[in-house]
Amino acid sequence: MSGSYDECVGADDTMDSFWEVGNYKRAVKRVDDGHRLCNDLMGCLQERAKIEKAYGDQLTAWSKRWRQLIEKGPQYGSVERAWLAVMTEADKVSELHQDVKNNLMNEDVEKVKNWQKEAYHKQMIGGFKEAKEADEGFKKAQKPWAKKLKEMEAAKKTYHMACKEEKLAAAREANGKTEASVTPDQQKKLHEKVDKCKQDMLKAKEKYEKSLEELNKCTPQYMECMEQVFDQCQQHEVKRLTFLKEALLDIKRHLNLTENQSYGTIYRELERTILAANTQEDLKWFSNNHGPGMHMNWPAFEEYNPDQASAPPKKKKPDGAPPTPSTDHVAPPGDRSSVSSYEKNQAYSTEWSDDEQPASYSGNENGGNGGNGNSFEEDSSTPGKGVRVRALYDYDGQEQDELTFKAGDELTKTEDEDEQGWCRGRLDSGQEGLYPANYVEAI
Repeated sequence: MSGSYDECVGADDTMDSFWEVGNYKRAVKRVDDGHRLCNDLMGCLQERAKIEKAYGDQLTAWSKRWRQLIEKGPQYGSVERAWLAVMTEADKVSELHQDVKNNLMNEDVEKVKNWQKEAYHKQMIGGFKEAKEADEGFKKAQKPWAKKLKEMEAAKKTYHMACKEEKLAAAREANGKTEASVTPDQQKKLHEKVDKCKQDMLKAKEKYEKSLEELNKCTPQYMECMEQVFDQCQQHEVKRLTFLKEALLDIKRHLNLTENQSYGTIYRELERTILAANTQEDLKWFSNNHGPGMHMNWPAFEEYNPDQASAPPKKKKPDGAPPTPSTDHVAPPGDRSSVSSYEKNQAYSTEWSDDEQPASYSGNENGGNGGNGNSFEEDSSTPGKGVRVRALYDYDGQEQDELTFKAGDELTKTEDEDEQGWCRGRLDSGQEGLYPANYVEAI
């Protein structure tokens, strides 16, 4: 039984062999697979390009949003510049990822598409010329051997059937000798049947052996022809595999930002900007501009000066309108290197009392959100606060941060008068800005 089992295992191992009739189809199918794999690679790169673009767009949006928040926020000086440098890093890295996307689409995808077009030639009836040529070559190489194989299989079947008949006849003859009911004539006929079956079996065996011998004789030629066609398929496939390897190396080069000199430069510049932050200089600047280092006109005895009351106003005003206050609320040019734009847009009051507390930047300022609030976000409730006032005179704003209105117009005062005589307000159109406090009255 063990020998029989081994033969069955050996037969199973060869059933799927390349040399079996028709099994060359897998080699032909590889041509179609190669064309499809080119499409798959292009689809893969297109998806990656979308990811690169989306990441770059997200970096840009993130940088823009936080740059505005930082510029409006309370941070100042060289540390502010260092913080903003992180936004600059995001903008530059975003550009590099956009370049990756462009390289993938304009170079890598196009390269694969052009190679595919040159390597695979579609036929009008469908399929590819390369696959048809391979299929026809395999068929031609296999046809003579397949014919001999078919003849051998038929001879084998005939021989096996003859063996079966011979065994059945011998069994009947043996049974007839033991049965009394079988007459001598019947026994003679059974014996003759056995002899005839043996002769038929020997003839079938001879024919089977002869057909197998003929098949074996043409097998070397069959193998040689099949290998020649297969080598042609291999040559086409080696071109595809070689191209694919080169294409993947190009893709790797485009994806690997560490090989891009600009990428390293971005982080060297970021590091230099951060290291340049000078804590002591920032503290000194704040002290000089918002602390004890500020200049102060201490109260001193002044004689009455009638000329001072009649001094001409600094701004043009209609007849009967009071003088406009000082324009010192405008930040001096070139001061942005040290002053946050948040300070430009705030009217700081020098008055303080026990009832007034400095604004808190804790995480609970936005409705007690348990630390989820952003200290840089504007309070959404601010636009709803204020006192309605009516303009007594026409006023034409002289600076970008000043309002313009006509006598009789109503607006909302959002911040009280500062020490220089300016109020902050909002027109009904939504525009916000500064205006002279003595140009309006409460409604």
